[in-house]
Amino acid sequence: MTGTPASIVVLVSGGGSNLQAILDACARGEIAGRVTAVISNRPEARGLERAHRHGAAAEVVEHGRFESREHFDAALMAAIDAHRPDLVVLAGFMRILTPGFVAHYAGRLLNIHPSLLPAYRGLDTHARALADAVSEHGASVHFVTGELDGGPVILQARIPVQAGDTPAALAARVLEKEHLIYPLAVRWFCAGRLRLADHRVIFDGRPLAAPLRLEDPAVQAELADPVVSRHAGPGL
Repeated sequence: MTGTPASIVVLVSGGGSNLQAILDACARGEIAGRVTAVISNRPEARGLERAHRHGAAAEVVEHGRFESREHFDAALMAAIDAHRPDLVVLAGFMRILTPGFVAHYAGRLLNIHPSLLPAYRGLDTHARALADAVSEHGASVHFVTGELDGGPVILQARIPVQAGDTPAALAARVLEKEHLIYPLAVRWFCAGRLRLADHRVIFDGRPLAAPLRLEDPAVQAELADPVVSRHAGPGL
């Protein structure tokens, strides 16, 4: 993806802190794209205020006004497509999407999930991780497919689980990592380095054998050098 900055549409249901991380990265010139619109299913979502402050369109498509998921998703697709997006980003969008919606944006629909997928798909990930007494937890950026939280994983961040952790404390530390890995994955996509093919993540022209990790030295180097035109070459 070169030339014209990529058009990014972000879907939110709440506060939109991951949206803010992406907006900030765009403002710093780290992403070869711009958030053209933020769309929420809830008119009170704080993410809409964040959109206004950054000059992006802020729109509401309330799910309660529609008689079915299919009707809601059709209206949502119309709102999204009006902005001709190259990438659609789910940032705390608390709706299960229909197969038709997912198929419409196949290969250009990203999500972030607060666990080390495939572990702990769905809700209450932090409490479930603590209940299982795992030693590490984290977050995953993945392409969205028809399987809930089951799309190919691009990038993960791990943190140690500490003695005395509560779900809230664990969630706060995971969220700090989310704010690093989500803008990075968006940067890669908008730079043309990241795509989905045959249900596999293709990064720098090669399929990933395993998700990239924030802790990897090469990924850390990318965070330290956020020039959007940078291309690390095959295999990072």
